[in-house]
Amino acid sequence: MSYSVGQVSAFAGVTVRTLHHYDKAGLLSPSGRSHAGYRLYSEADLVRLQQILFYRELGFSLDQIAAIFKDPQTNAQQLRARQRQLNEEIARLQRLAEVAQRAIEVQQTGVVLTPQERFEVFGEVAFDLSYATEAELKWAHSNGQREAMARAAAHTKEDWRHLMTEAAAWRAELLAAFDEQEPGDGERAMDLAEEHRRHISRWFTPCPPDMHRRIADDYTADPRAFALVVPPSQQRPGLAAYLCQAVHANAARRTGGPGGTEEDG
Repeated sequence: MSYSVGQVSAFAGVTVRTLHHYDKAGLLSPSGRSHAGYRLYSEADLVRLQQILFYRELGFSLDQIAAIFKDPQTNAQQLRARQRQLNEEIARLQRLAEVAQRAIEVQQTGVVLTPQERFEVFGEVAFDLSYATEAELKWAHSNGQREAMARAAAHTKEDWRHLMTEAAAWRAELLAAFDEQEPGDGERAMDLAEEHRRHISRWFTPCPPDMHRRIADDYTADPRAFALVVPPSQQRPGLAAYLCQAVHANAARRTGGPGGTEEDG
């Protein structure tokens, strides 16, 4: 039995234009023609169309589908690779959904700040949403990240005011040490790094030296992370690397070596 382009379009759920495109691409050429020269599709053509639509639904390009048809032995390999990609995407979307849920929970805590109050509390420190989302995805399986989010959500307006005042005083000391060219691995810089570590533990989550190292590495790798500590208007060239050096030196001081660990205290 043969079917016209219009019939195939109707029951396959694709446009006539799409069928013509598949024909031009060499993926699906109708097996026959009517006496008037119109395209006619056979049962075998419909099976091939079903395969094309299956691969398209999985996200394969037309070139990839053509390669599969040319060498059917690559079919299983291609499907396994695509399955891995889809599983990774599903996991990423699941983590993103969890991030959205946490954001909803934070908004439901009742700590709502007007723009004026937000400036009074946070000043120039800006929370980049794209960085926050990426951090959530990066540390999604970290107990420390989950605890930090939970404690941040529970902070009252006064908690945030106290926290930010404490952070501003520490930041002023850090800038003074840097401007006075104190060595990044010197006592003064290491003491400031230790104060920063304890600040994180006090307000967000226990921060042992090894975790503090990873946090400091983010400061040098991503300007958005460092902007949470020092607003761009107060930054100096080399300041992020200076703080990172101080954190690593302090971690080594506390653990007895570069790779050592110690419980928070």
